[in-house]
Amino acid sequence: MGLKAKDIMDPHVLTVDVGTDAQSCAKMLVGHHQRCALLGTDTLPIRGIVTEWDIIEKVVALGRDPASVRVEEIASFPVETCPVDMPTDEVVARMVEREIRRMVVIHGDRVVGVITARCVMSSFRKYIDQLSAEIAGYQSSNMPTGN
Repeated sequence: MGLKAKDIMDPHVLTVDVGTDAQSCAKMLVGHHQRCALLGTDTLPIRGIVTEWDIIEKVVALGRDPASVRVEEIASFPVETCPVDMPTDEVVARMVEREIRRMVVIHGDRVVGVITARCVMSSFRKYIDQLSAEIAGYQSSNMPTGN
């Protein structure tokens, strides 16, 4: 039995109203230590996703006033979702295929988390560490004693 989306997701999801300005959104991202916010509520449909990169690329780099740009103008849509019980290999394959760094995890019509590239790397790091420890234990128990 392998890992599922619910096992690697970040359950902390920031949501903002579609009318929120980019400056306020940026402050919320910083205050909540998040890198993205969903537009709308924690139920479907999701109206979009705005990331720190969206704010940098579509507002700051263009010299736009962050206080006058609504997140709805810079958000990405549609937002990719997956069910909580989707195997992680399928989640990762879908993220690679669609060239996305975030996958919103849903249970029924509720948003329950977000899987980011960082979540994937962190979960697989734990898995690799566990495998390495098991291999090391196996090797040390099968080593010749030198007699």
